[in-house]
Amino acid sequence: MEFRKEALSFEAQADRLIRRGLQADRETLIHRLTSVSYYRLSGYLYPFREKSSDNFIADTHLDLIWQRYCFDRRLRVLLLDVIERIEVAVRTQLVYQFSHAYGPFGYCDENNLPKLSIGDYINWRDNLHAETARSKEAFKKHFFQKYGAHRNLPVWMVSELMSMGSLLTFYKGVDDTIARKVAGHFGGGMADELLLSWLRSLYALRNICAHHGRLLNRVLGYAPALPQKNKFPEWHLEDEEGKRLLNNERVGILLMICQYFIRQISPTSQWASRIESLFDEYPEVSAARLVGLPENWKQQALWQSEDAKT
Repeated sequence: MEFRKEALSFEAQADRLIRRGLQADRETLIHRLTSVSYYRLSGYLYPFREKSSDNFIADTHLDLIWQRYCFDRRLRVLLLDVIERIEVAVRTQLVYQFSHAYGPFGYCDENNLPKLSIGDYINWRDNLHAETARSKEAFKKHFFQKYGAHRNLPVWMVSELMSMGSLLTFYKGVDDTIARKVAGHFGGGMADELLLSWLRSLYALRNICAHHGRLLNRVLGYAPALPQKNKFPEWHLEDEEGKRLLNNERVGILLMICQYFIRQISPTSQWASRIESLFDEYPEVSAARLVGLPENWKQQALWQSEDAKT
């Protein structure tokens, strides 16, 4: 089928939404559409559509849609903040363990990243070279001016230029001994496979947030693994009928994972309080349900515990 839709004016977009049943002041809706596109807003309107119809269910109000949009935007900001801290902490531990095992230039030898194929290793090194070439950091210029005999930065310098994707590949490639030491820093029971799974999911979440993607009602493309149920039942919340209350395919599980990390990284952080305040500020949004959390998520030991062990 050939795509034949044409671009509409903001006024025509507003009229279409009102015609389909959205309750809104026309001028307010037009103003909203000039700052948040029709297509972006449609993602928040979709759950309110009637079955087999483009019309909206009764009493679909712009105010509620806008509240959901604003909540979602502010949640992205808070998640980007905490993911940055997690990324820096993991990078610090990985570089520390790797450099002590193989020296400052050990990453230049593919044998020191035995879990990467030669093709993946070459792509990773090429990306590091490209990131180094693009960098305008003063430390890069200083190093090559002072140590011109070297073609590569020490691992603790080049790691500062790594994207989160490069960092993930780095961790994926190191031997089991180093991976276990890094994982162990974030809790006595943290397995390296679990940390890798969590980092993959956080990397995907970071990209969603960085590109202003919707979090409410999103099903995760990379659902994080959960610790063993028999050892860590707090990660497997169920109701009396055995139905899962904490869905690991929704954003809510990543809030719990971020909470776990930030307690390890900075026990005095107020990040959790800011998350709670955000949810409290938008009671009509039903945000807990829309991100896959139980209604009493703030009372769960997984959220409250100083050390929700994994």
